[in-house]
Amino acid sequence: MKKRYTIEIAPPDISGYRSGNTGVDYVHVLDSGKPGPNVMVQALTHGNEFCGAIALDILFKEKIRPIRGKLTLAFANVAAFERFDFDDPDRSRYVDEDYNRVWGDETLLGSRDSVELRRARELRPFVDAADYLLDLHSMHDPCRPIMVCAKSEKSVALARRIGVPGDLLLDTGHPMGLRMIERGAFNDPASPKSAVLIECGQHWEKSAADVAEDTLFRFLATTGTVSAAICQSHTRVAPPAVQRVVRVTEPVVAKSKNLKFPQPFKGLEVIAKAGTLVATDGDTTWRTPYDDCVLVMPSLAHVRPGATVLRLGRYD
Repeated sequence: MKKRYTIEIAPPDISGYRSGNTGVDYVHVLDSGKPGPNVMVQALTHGNEFCGAIALDILFKEKIRPIRGKLTLAFANVAAFERFDFDDPDRSRYVDEDYNRVWGDETLLGSRDSVELRRARELRPFVDAADYLLDLHSMHDPCRPIMVCAKSEKSVALARRIGVPGDLLLDTGHPMGLRMIERGAFNDPASPKSAVLIECGQHWEKSAADVAEDTLFRFLATTGTVSAAICQSHTRVAPPAVQRVVRVTEPVVAKSKNLKFPQPFKGLEVIAKAGTLVATDGDTTWRTPYDDCVLVMPSLAHVRPGATVLRLGRYD
């Protein structure tokens, strides 16, 4: 059974941002007219994760513009977001399929069709043009924020320059498909392009919106896109004393909808002893493969065959 959480924040009205200057709904490119990087920020990768949309709404309302380079602002899966229902908030995660699993060329450039694929195809030129990209997310269950750096050391370096949050995740990817931050040059060690994904906390906690705003403006300051003074005025969260990297060694991937955890996990627990049971799915069991194993983003909210419900890793 899915846990229900109090919804402390309201989905913003983004209808006024539908018509931009790109010919693609809900995508705006702000050009400073001066040399600099092409920086992209995306919210609403999942329609029920709207803390990022709240952060982008601030940029629009305050008419904040880049001082160099270009700034692309995109509300991604608007079709899913428009289905948001306070009585069934998880329904708006996506319409047909997960928008953040379709970014491999074999899928994106293939013949298959879905609401999410059509939207990803619209946004592909902007994603491929970006030098730096920030994807704003949140989590179903309460957990302190995590910066997902995919499998890229250069993304870890970018996260360290941003300075938040305290936990940085080097992942193994998703068996169900490529995420946007892993696409093309973002995942190429030889390319200077870099992308990160921030999990801001539980979807509808007020603190998640604060983390989204804080991370957004720290990212814009790091890339030199928006003036340091403006960015400083929007910092909301004290930076951690230290940032630590969790290196995932293996995912726990469900074989059925019956996967269970032996006890409630909150995420980022460190399990002291190797061999500790962490999940069961019928006759299949998963145990910690080493001492001091970190449990990353455990969630049964979207359990189904092929879904990653937990990652096992260790701190550097």
